[in-house]
Amino acid sequence: MGIFERERQELVDILTEKGIYDLAVIKAIGEVERHRFVPKAMRHHSYRDVALPIGYGQTISQPYTVAYMTQALELKQNSKVLEIGTGSGYQAALLFNMGMNVYSIERQFEIYDRTRRLLDELGIRVNTKCGDGTIGWDEFAPYDGIIVTAGSPSVPESLKKQLAINGRLVIPVGSKNSQILKIITKLDNEEFSIRDVPEFSFVPLIGREGWNQK
Repeated sequence: MGIFERERQELVDILTEKGIYDLAVIKAIGEVERHRFVPKAMRHHSYRDVALPIGYGQTISQPYTVAYMTQALELKQNSKVLEIGTGSGYQAALLFNMGMNVYSIERQFEIYDRTRRLLDELGIRVNTKCGDGTIGWDEFAPYDGIIVTAGSPSVPESLKKQLAINGRLVIPVGSKNSQILKIITKLDNEEFSIRDVPEFSFVPLIGREGWNQK
């Protein structure tokens, strides 16, 4: 049995008990080695269902949150997905494992540089760039799914525009301390349906259409 294999299976069991049912998400959680994306000093906590610090005021999100948001995208094989906030790279790795075409933006250069090298080392083929995620990545739009891994004061209009018809945007919106997870489906260029899921907490989304850098 490989390193942390039992712990990874226990995490899968926990997430299934909490209501994660998408088989592709469950398979990815069971296969992607979360400990690779966690600082060495924290690795013994890698498969606990908690967020962990990765430096520069950022975290690797709680596995349940990652799984829930990914499941909410309702992706099909080979979907084009934009991730706002590359962070540790774990979310991007899960999407890649699921067979998605992944584009990911990270604002913080030190995290971007470290994670880009890690993804290359692990053979995870994800398109990344360092920049303001709140304005999206227009060059490759539209996207079947957009996932935002930081809390925003509102839904950035740029991201709504870059969503494909019938695509989904999953984004936490609220104050800097507490957010509601919004699952937004683009019905046509002017019309969106929105489902709210309460009580999630993320680091702030910094950028032109997010929180100002202080």
